[in-house]
Amino acid sequence: MKVLKTIALGIIVPIAIFILWFWATETGRVATSLLPTLSMVKKAFIDMTSSGQLQKDLLISIQRVLKGFLFAALLGIALGTIMGMFSPIRAMLEPFITTIRQIPMIAWFPLIVLWFGIGEISKVIIIVLAAFFPVLVNTLSGVIQTPEGYLEVAKLYKLSKFKTFTKLYLPHAIPQILVGLKLGLSVSWMAVVAAELVAATSGIGFRMNDARSMMRSDKVIICMLVIGIVGILMDKIVSLLFGYLTPWQKVGQKK
Repeated sequence: MKVLKTIALGIIVPIAIFILWFWATETGRVATSLLPTLSMVKKAFIDMTSSGQLQKDLLISIQRVLKGFLFAALLGIALGTIMGMFSPIRAMLEPFITTIRQIPMIAWFPLIVLWFGIGEISKVIIIVLAAFFPVLVNTLSGVIQTPEGYLEVAKLYKLSKFKTFTKLYLPHAIPQILVGLKLGLSVSWMAVVAAELVAATSGIGFRMNDARSMMRSDKVIICMLVIGIVGILMDKIVSLLFGYLTPWQKVGQKK
């Protein structure tokens, strides 16, 4: 019953928006060149899917995200762990990394395009830059929050650095690492769309920008809806992974 109530409350706003949208376009209060009718959007969606255009663009964007995100995840977890375990390295790198983090992602676009052009590698680099910092910061936070008492026990038993990492640091940092991965994936998806809007010849962002240049607001809206739905699905997948790897978190939440 509670689940049904939650679902009912969650669809109130979308239904209200669609009703308002239908009323505004069907009564002619808003020009269809600015906001297409629902029937126009439906027709455009059928055209884009039947031709395979939408699926192709979506697949290209997802592949870019996976490439950049996986590299950023590996790099962020590795560097975050090293910085967390070795304070001299953290003291050396933290000021530099903190400074780089303050540069907005969009500010990197001109330089990356200048260096690497508008090809595939530039999109992947932008995604890596976007996803790297959330993963790094959360991994670092998880590692340095490992209780000092546990580390003293590890020293007492003369555990190697590798065993100390696998037995103490990693188990304690897993929840934080997963939060970083979740944030990183979300940012990756936004970054690839932004990159494709600026400089690309394929992908869902490119398709949306191309539709904008052709004054096809129906296609723009379809691309926006697809981007939002895919983003939600990505978030849910990582949440399921989070729940599988940290079952004790669910127990804590139920209590």
